[in-house]
Amino acid sequence: MEQDETYAVKMCDIVKRFGAFTALDHMNLAVRKQTVHAILGENGAGKTTLMNILYGLYRADEGQTYLNGELVDISSPTEAIKRGVGMVHQHFMLVENFTVTQNIILGDEVCGAAGILDMRKARQEVVHLVEQYGFDVDPDARIEDISVGMQQRVEILKALYRGAQILILDEPTAVLTPQEIDKLIQIMEDLTSAGKTIIIITHKLKEILRAADECTIIRRGAYMGTVDVSQTDENDLASRMVGRNVTLKVEKTPAHPGEPVLSIRDLHVKDERGIEQVGGLDLDVRAGEIVGIAGVDGNGQHELVDAIMCMARAQSGTISVDGSQVQNTTPRNVIEQGVTTIPSDRHRWGLVLPMMVCENSVLEHHNNDEFGQGLMLDYNRLHEFSAELIEKFDIRPAGCEDERISGLSGGNQQKVIIARGVAHAPKVLIAFQPTRGLDVGAIEFIHKTLIAERDRGAAILLISYELDEVMDVSDTIAVIYHGKIVGEFAQGTVDEERLGLLMAGGEGK
Repeated sequence: MEQDETYAVKMCDIVKRFGAFTALDHMNLAVRKQTVHAILGENGAGKTTLMNILYGLYRADEGQTYLNGELVDISSPTEAIKRGVGMVHQHFMLVENFTVTQNIILGDEVCGAAGILDMRKARQEVVHLVEQYGFDVDPDARIEDISVGMQQRVEILKALYRGAQILILDEPTAVLTPQEIDKLIQIMEDLTSAGKTIIIITHKLKEILRAADECTIIRRGAYMGTVDVSQTDENDLASRMVGRNVTLKVEKTPAHPGEPVLSIRDLHVKDERGIEQVGGLDLDVRAGEIVGIAGVDGNGQHELVDAIMCMARAQSGTISVDGSQVQNTTPRNVIEQGVTTIPSDRHRWGLVLPMMVCENSVLEHHNNDEFGQGLMLDYNRLHEFSAELIEKFDIRPAGCEDERISGLSGGNQQKVIIARGVAHAPKVLIAFQPTRGLDVGAIEFIHKTLIAERDRGAAILLISYELDEVMDVSDTIAVIYHGKIVGEFAQGTVDEERLGLLMAGGEGK
């Protein structure tokens, strides 16, 4: 690849191996100055690995990296920052009880005489940055008191404060409201107009089309090409990414709901700090219906699920499954009542990573007589059962029953959780962020599975921070704000703008 200064970043023939596995196989990337450049690929394709090399978190085994036409060796994030590369991670790295200013200068403090921290001067510099880029952030606000969108702006300001000319944004819209996404796209436009270059890693095809100038596609660690975003569409990007045609629109017949199976009345739940997170919530989920909860993270979703599954205590109110109250009993009782979950964090709550696939495939049901007696598991039956799930749900690689589940890709780990969850025909299926971080092929599969369960007669509670997912998959959409349902709509009767306003605490009229 010929080098010139019209490119902010060029990465040529990058190879990265982890043992015998080649994560990047002679990968190329060319990012023009003052543009927004998207990187698109399936789960495990190598997108984040490539950016981790650019940011100095990994070292490439082969290949060259050029910044502004100059060959560089970025050995650490500190070196990357010195060379004007900043990275905003998907999970923000902020100290919640610090102010905006304190977070921005942390690690790069302004000191006066005798090395004493000069907060007055630091605040002035932060105010100048805020005004320069029009970020509308209060420099004196505490992180715990501002919205997720504001927190993201603080992360971007942190990078700009350190002199970043090239910004890497990892899944930047994952937990934002539609209005916050609009603001972020405007911020990106303003930053490129001010001379910055932005690289975004995202699975959201609509936002690539709205925000990016060019898009590089990676498939299994290899370079598949770079496209002019103005000359492509969602279907083209999706098929380039996975190598086949993908159905992007959720196809389903109208629901025919029965009686309520999961009923919640005036539920109040406090978090571990004693602060109320669910405050008087009412909700019904009927048989043969998908109820989607739309809301920004941190509005009581986790506490709601924990209370349903008896992982947290309800201060008051009732949770009923088929007429039987289950609140404040035991997780085992809830499971035996026919409730199963797809947890929000598959590694923390859904899997035991050192265990085999066959063992993970029976978690929650391992004490059933089907799989053994007492403390003894029937491993022949486990293998037989997991082999059936692997074939039915296309879990890869085939024949992985005896492999540690930690060796499977994120999408295949998620398929194990979903296969396990629906194998015993639950009455209630709680799907919490079921497609988080997955590529469009895996998302298509999971959506089809949820709809098949609905058509079987299950009551499905879908909790997702992806508003498109809630609007496309749900039969009924409920908006949660500060631990209460503040609006409920049949699918097709509400638009994205109104939902976004309700999610942010507005009237949404």
